[in-house]
Amino acid sequence: MFKRVLVSLLTAGRDESNTVNETQAVQDAKDIYEAGEACWGTDEVKFLTVLCVRNRNHLLRVFEEYQKISGRDIEDSIKREMSGSLEDVFLAIVKCLRNKPAFFAERLYKSMKGLGTTDSVLIRIMVARAEIDMLDIKTEFSKAYGKTLHSFINGDSSGDYRKILLELCGE
Repeated sequence: MFKRVLVSLLTAGRDESNTVNETQAVQDAKDIYEAGEACWGTDEVKFLTVLCVRNRNHLLRVFEEYQKISGRDIEDSIKREMSGSLEDVFLAIVKCLRNKPAFFAERLYKSMKGLGTTDSVLIRIMVARAEIDMLDIKTEFSKAYGKTLHSFINGDSSGDYRKILLELCGE
């Protein structure tokens, strides 16, 4: 199923309009609820169908309706109903749709917290987002973790590697 989600995301089948079909949003929320919380077992295909095909505005509306129907946030339901890579990818989709800079701030934090650094994640995000939304990511990082991204990079890297990361960070 995880591979199907990735293929669905990579084939660019998502509706790129900004329109929200209210009737469809309510139905999508019901479909997800009935495929997860409301039954024994989980129909992951329903989650895939909605989360990988509908546009951002529509999905944000679906998440609101889901909360009304189930009494739970969609992220909580995904955590309860899924596990492993499938849980990770569905949570990433939801978090990205809700607040992309906060999603990347969280990924950067996780790449540097504790002992060692997950350099591949750190480098990939810093390079990919440097000219897109790094200012927003830095703001979200400070809000969420009480320290600047700059201070984390300073404490977690050294030499030319640090200089390059700080340049990408805009420092």
